[in-house]
Amino acid sequence: MKIAVVGTGYVGLVAGSCLAETGNNVTCVDIDEKKIARLNAGEIPIYEPGLEPLVKRNRDESRLVFTTDLPAAVRAADVIFIAVGTPAGEDGSADLKYVLAAARSIGQAANGPKVIVDKSTVPVGTAAKVKQAAQAETSHPIAVVSNPEFLKEGNAVNDFLKPDRVVVGCDDARAAEVMKRLYAPFVRTGNPVIVMDLVSAELTKYAANAMLATRISFMNEIAQICERVGADVNKVREGIATDSRIGSSFLFPGVGYGGSCFPKDSKAIVATAKEYGYRFRVMEAVEEANHAQKRHLFDRLHQHWKGDCAGKTVGMWGLAFKARTDDIREAPALVLIDLLLKAGCKINAFDPVAMDPTSKVVGDRVRMSKGIYDAAQGADALLVVTEWNEFRNPDFDRLKSIMRRPAIFDGRNLYTGKELREQGFHYCGIGIP
Repeated sequence: MKIAVVGTGYVGLVAGSCLAETGNNVTCVDIDEKKIARLNAGEIPIYEPGLEPLVKRNRDESRLVFTTDLPAAVRAADVIFIAVGTPAGEDGSADLKYVLAAARSIGQAANGPKVIVDKSTVPVGTAAKVKQAAQAETSHPIAVVSNPEFLKEGNAVNDFLKPDRVVVGCDDARAAEVMKRLYAPFVRTGNPVIVMDLVSAELTKYAANAMLATRISFMNEIAQICERVGADVNKVREGIATDSRIGSSFLFPGVGYGGSCFPKDSKAIVATAKEYGYRFRVMEAVEEANHAQKRHLFDRLHQHWKGDCAGKTVGMWGLAFKARTDDIREAPALVLIDLLLKAGCKINAFDPVAMDPTSKVVGDRVRMSKGIYDAAQGADALLVVTEWNEFRNPDFDRLKSIMRRPAIFDGRNLYTGKELREQGFHYCGIGIP
């Protein structure tokens, strides 16, 4: 099948390369000439495990092409995916200007019937707007499909190649069959392609992320209660996760959720509800809890130092919002950095892949370290913010010898407090007595 993907960001690049992997001819389009030049030179603009060899293999075999020429890509394609950004507005609603601009451009270039697939995360009613925008530019029939993505950063390639389900929103029988054929190689083990109406598909994406965000904030709230009553959140989590009605996913307490999806989609579903005259109280509370959780490690550190933070040196392990990505959008680390700097602390930070994007945000206010021990050298406290594997088993004897004061504030509960306290560390976890 001949496919065009408009947008070479996280979703577009993963989708395009995975669709090419199953034998389709895919043209990825972007208006950013520098990004396209980098991709054509073999450079991947984002960090995502497994993506670079996938792109290289399909480029080398001429199934994957990168260009700035959208009209040519549309004319050559049967199916056009829209995977451009939908940034949040001040009121939390998704900004559709890039989506609708892409739809108009597709309509202008159409040289026959086309299937447009909304892959961007978009609010309810977007498919109708996309169809209207595209169809206004052409006499050729345009079918629009809502096909939300459910990719986890750090595991996106595997999520696309082996999805637990594919959601297709459609009111056109022919387009629905095209989508089933397109996704058939990815669901050979029997996982479903769920066909539904357009509005339901659009809401499914927001509902899924809202549920996952709720679980995270719920567990962080339980951790807050554990700290106050002297319970161990790890035991509580184990006790509820073994309930088959609940399960263990997204029940790990931490420093709050971040990234490109949960914060934006939580705001968007609240804004959608408000647009239709309903106040989504649960999600408002989830967002409030998440904002509070992002500063929780600082509050514990501030309490430990009895408010005397000025001049202290803090080692920070982890800057990305989660492991296996360089994404720092809405990252708890950025909130902690801001609070620590305002309190007069010096920060030595280390992250395996996210130091360059963080430097572009914080400048030279934070020292980017050469490794985990360099970040801890001379520190009055060490904050563990991201759950990278290389942080899980450090040499604690070495840490104790190089830190000015052996204090670890574990925002991901990677360590056992009892063992560290026995080694002479002050240890503070999330929801740990």
